Amino acid sequence: MKLVVASSNPGKLREFGQLLSPLGWEIVPQKELGVPECPEPHCTFVENALAKARHAARHTGLPALADDSGLCVEALGGAPGVHSARYAGEPKSDARNNEKLIADLAAHADKRGHYVCALVFLRQADDPQPIIAEGEWHGEIIDTPRGAGGFGYDPYFLLPDLGQTAAELDAAEKNRRSHRGLALQQLIERLRARQA
Repeated sequence: MKLVVASSNPGKLREFGQLLSPLGWEIVPQKELGVPECPEPHCTFVENALAKARHAARHTGLPALADDSGLCVEALGGAPGVHSARYAGEPKSDARNNEKLIADLAAHADKRGHYVCALVFLRQADDPQPIIAEGEWHGEIIDTPRGAGGFGYDPYFLLPDLGQTAAELDAAEKNRRSHRGLALQQLIERLRARQA
């Protein structure tokens, strides 16, 4: 089955490709099909993911998968949240986002944070029963980056139980533990249940 993925983020596309390959789906990034970026005006991950999935399905006529994800930090009232990709403004920059995060957290003792991923799968643009799955990955924010893997905030996202950052994990381990991996496992279970 051909599936349009409503993302142009190379890191997300790589993770989706790895996680969905066992299902035999052909993953097609929306950019390859000429789908323009979708506005993300909503204040929740689920609403933004649903808007992106409908947008991609409407433009392509294909089933669509969309993700909206980000980092929520307790001491910052949940920020950067849905604004994670553009936390430091335009143009998008992981380096500037991380600098801003570390600066904003400097005065806080509480460094707890968690990644959130909301996934939406639509059979077609007006699907009245989207499959929605969510995953969370809890850790804490460190001041000094560690690791060369991952993307976004991963080098600063420490997993205390492992003593490693998300950027220090190999791809298979990250996919098994991450917010996106957990949400995708849930989504796959729901897809299978619907087809049963």
